[in-house]
Amino acid sequence: MTTRARVVLLLFALSVLGAVITGWSKYYSLSYVFGGILLLTFIWSRFLLNGLLLQRVPRSTRGQMGSPFWETIRITNSSRISKFWVSVEDQSDFPGHQGSAVLLRLRIGQERHWLVRTLCVRRGRFHLGPTILRAADPFGLFQVEKIMLNAQSVVVLPMTVPLRYFPIPSGILPGGDALQKPSYQVTPNATGVREYAPGDSLNRIHWRSSAKMDRLISKEFELDPLTDVWIIVDGDASVQYGELDLHQFDIRNVMPGAIKLPATTEEYSVAAAASIAYHVLQQDRAVGFISHGSARHVVQSDRGEAQIIRILESLAVLDAKGSLSLPEVVKIEGARISRGSTVILITSAFDQKVTTAARDLKRRGAFPMAIAVDALSFGGPESAQGIAGVLDQEGVPVILLENGKSLSASLSGQTPSRPFFKAA
Repeated sequence: MTTRARVVLLLFALSVLGAVITGWSKYYSLSYVFGGILLLTFIWSRFLLNGLLLQRVPRSTRGQMGSPFWETIRITNSSRISKFWVSVEDQSDFPGHQGSAVLLRLRIGQERHWLVRTLCVRRGRFHLGPTILRAADPFGLFQVEKIMLNAQSVVVLPMTVPLRYFPIPSGILPGGDALQKPSYQVTPNATGVREYAPGDSLNRIHWRSSAKMDRLISKEFELDPLTDVWIIVDGDASVQYGELDLHQFDIRNVMPGAIKLPATTEEYSVAAAASIAYHVLQQDRAVGFISHGSARHVVQSDRGEAQIIRILESLAVLDAKGSLSLPEVVKIEGARISRGSTVILITSAFDQKVTTAARDLKRRGAFPMAIAVDALSFGGPESAQGIAGVLDQEGVPVILLENGKSLSASLSGQTPSRPFFKAA
């Protein structure tokens, strides 16, 4: 009931009171008029939102930070009553998403639709919806609303920057020579065929040879000569610095490509991990990802376009509010990192935690590298220059990232202090 309805109700009550006290016929007439209006509009309002169909059709369920996201909102009047006006209120938690609208004179069977463009300014998982539909009778006495719960999830992937070069080893042996060692796992290196053995999976069976020999024949594989690359992002809340400013620009006026990386160590770490993973996977290398923030994120090493999406989606929802330090994460997850793998540690820690993690990886036969996010440039108490020097003495290559400096230039233009390993 709106303020207008309360006024009409008050007039109706005064008319009835006047008719009872004075018996004047005009009071009775006014009572019938006001009462009739209230009753008619109340009944009318019960059917205002019947038959309204709402559809939200995003062009994709994924977006990327710095790029526009498009969604079509469609509303159809399938009832037998025209709608004088319908308000569509968007309740999405997607930052900057403006899907609300007011529609006038929605006739019977008519469809209205509009395109919503939103610039992705934050990574994460968001929801399109719920949506609230509102309508009122022609006199504006009774307003009704209906909540449409058909919300959809949208994942905004982190920002990536192009890398001209990134130093990773070419293989376990110099030049990436084949190991010529049988593998029980399916690898890209199929070297021959053999008789089927109980327990062989279907993807090991060589169907052409099986049809020719009239019995099951399995493929034989060798280990991949290229090393796996693992990216570990430090999700320890105690080493994160900088504040996320959600009002650093007007979303309505900023152009795509003009979004700057938020000045926090967490965002720089995530963007660096995303850029490195994308660059390495484009070279047909196997990449895995590990981080323990507010939740555990582990993506087993693999290659291909699907792996890029898996890693970027994990990075999109990474929240660096964990309680485990970098050495503890390496100790917990180290068993899944095979010998000879390259492990890229991305952290803003500036103490011995980094060297402890690097030494643990070396004992496991891995080749660690550090991406040191300089905490001092983000308002932290100390620079990463000191720990970078210690890592250099340990033989661990280091790349330093600083607030305000080009992420692409830092990752691809700066030569590490030492090579990954010496050729045998």
